[in-house]
Amino acid sequence: MDLISELFSEYDILGAFKLTIYLTLLSAVGSLVIGTVVAVMRVSPVRVLRLIGSGYVNIVRNTPLTLVIVFCNLGLFLQLGVALANKSSDTFLVTNNFRLAVLGLSVYHASFVAEAIRSGVNTVPLGQAEAARAIGLPFVKTLWYVVLPQAFRGAIAPLGNVLIALTKNSTVASVIGVTEASAVMKVMMENRPDVLFVVFGVFAVGFVILTLPVGILFTSMSKRLAVKR
Repeated sequence: MDLISELFSEYDILGAFKLTIYLTLLSAVGSLVIGTVVAVMRVSPVRVLRLIGSGYVNIVRNTPLTLVIVFCNLGLFLQLGVALANKSSDTFLVTNNFRLAVLGLSVYHASFVAEAIRSGVNTVPLGQAEAARAIGLPFVKTLWYVVLPQAFRGAIAPLGNVLIALTKNSTVASVIGVTEASAVMKVMMENRPDVLFVVFGVFAVGFVILTLPVGILFTSMSKRLAVKR
């Protein structure tokens, strides 16, 4: 215990996990918004929108996350000059890299969110959408008021799995200098090779603490909110 206390006092482990939580939550919101839009495109009656949605999912989902994150930094920022923070700020690089990491994680995981929501849409009986259209609701309102509420309830479990994967995949943000948990772990491994297994243990337990409650919560929600057929 003394060794663990020493590591916590020497390195900002809690701050690193705090940044990981922020990164996960913001990316989760971004991926949910983008993924919902893509899912709507995937089930749209307009063929062009279906092709765009399908292309997005197939391309992004099969692209390595590291490549997506690196592109956000090297491609968007260094090559195209896209900055997501105030360049006159003293913390410009730190803030910009963090926001670029959020963007990359959101874009990548949105493809999985879209497929989870689409699977939820497929659980909604076709007759309900047809009934909504029969009373005069257009496609968008049919989705908003009839299909998507049930689709989200049917997709709670897979969405929980995406959130858990997002939490663990947030470690990739370290490749562009975001000092989340894995970045601090790397520094600790380089500076304290004598306690390598302790360092591994601390961060393994940390990620279990972050992901295990999410799995339990979403499993419980999927059972309570399941649509009775």
